[in-house]
Amino acid sequence: MNRWLEIFLVSLKLGLTSFGGPVAHLGYFYEEYVKRRKWIDEKSYADLVALCQFLPGPASSQVGMGIGLVRGGVVGALVSFIGFTLPSSVLLVLFAMLATAFDVAGSGLIHGLKLVAVAIVADAVLGMGLKLAVGPKRLALMILALAGVLMIDHPLVQVGVLAVAALLGLVLFQVESETGRTLAIDVPRSLSIAALVLFTGLLFVTPILATIATGPVQLASIMYNAGALVFGGGHVVLPFLEQALVPGLMDGNTFLAGYAAAQAVPGPLFTFATYLGTIASGMTGGLIATLAIFLPGFLLVLGVLPFWDRVRANQQVGRMLIGVNAAVVGLLLAALYDPIFTTSVKTGIDFLVAFSLFCLLRFYKQSPLRIVALGAVLGVVVQGLA
Repeated sequence: MNRWLEIFLVSLKLGLTSFGGPVAHLGYFYEEYVKRRKWIDEKSYADLVALCQFLPGPASSQVGMGIGLVRGGVVGALVSFIGFTLPSSVLLVLFAMLATAFDVAGSGLIHGLKLVAVAIVADAVLGMGLKLAVGPKRLALMILALAGVLMIDHPLVQVGVLAVAALLGLVLFQVESETGRTLAIDVPRSLSIAALVLFTGLLFVTPILATIATGPVQLASIMYNAGALVFGGGHVVLPFLEQALVPGLMDGNTFLAGYAAAQAVPGPLFTFATYLGTIASGMTGGLIATLAIFLPGFLLVLGVLPFWDRVRANQQVGRMLIGVNAAVVGLLLAALYDPIFTTSVKTGIDFLVAFSLFCLLRFYKQSPLRIVALGAVLGVVVQGLA
């Protein structure tokens, strides 16, 4: 079998079956790529996971791209991305078309999905906070980030918050340099440098285009900017996209319905962008949004791999990352309050449903897929009783 076809088929199988979010995805990847197929050894896999956790972007998707890179070069990385992303993208395009055709924004189903979003984001905030915002200094950075986002209404406020947090992290924290094995991935340095130059150039241009451009250029700029600045996984992309898209390109109900639906499909949560692009500009918009939000993560995988040993040995980078991670918790907490909680929880029954779903997810370890299904049913019931 052609190696690229093999990479595509294996990643497609993972894209069809990988429910449960980034941590679960990494477990599926380990079983398939390391234990079963032995495309990469355990030590190299651990290093690759560490690298992708360090970089902004969708960590699990970037690990898949990295393994595709090991197996089949740059084309292997591309087909790995396509296979893993395709199933959830197709499902979310269909959901967006359904939501548009039948105008379901005010239905009980959508109300239930919005309450699901409350539960899922609350769980993500708690989980991330217990890891990334422990201790008085990190907690203070989280609170400052929360205050900045809630008090300043500007599309670029999240970028400024993260920049300030990085500088404060450089001053407040100390870390030890990481040393150890090198990643056994061969990427030409010229290609890596070109990828980093392109990533950086677009990082400076897209925030401007996101505010002054229209149509596909604006959509692509918004998505690229979000994908380039998100640390902490798919949940954290929510406040970036909500700030940029609501109410200009869609209403809050439609936005949150898609976010909840993205929890119910396998594959990366970043395909939430596929739904948003389809709502904004049809199937072409869905394709543009998908490619744009994943592009920065892909460029970083190509650009940083050859220099990973130098990066992880740099104490200044590690200290800034501590500050950024603490601030990310604040950004997500702000999104949990507004728009998620303020637009979803209107009555005591709503709060009871959302809290019950949160408890099922956090303490009873129910899968997100079951939570989404139950929330949708409860939303219809609550709406019927109102």
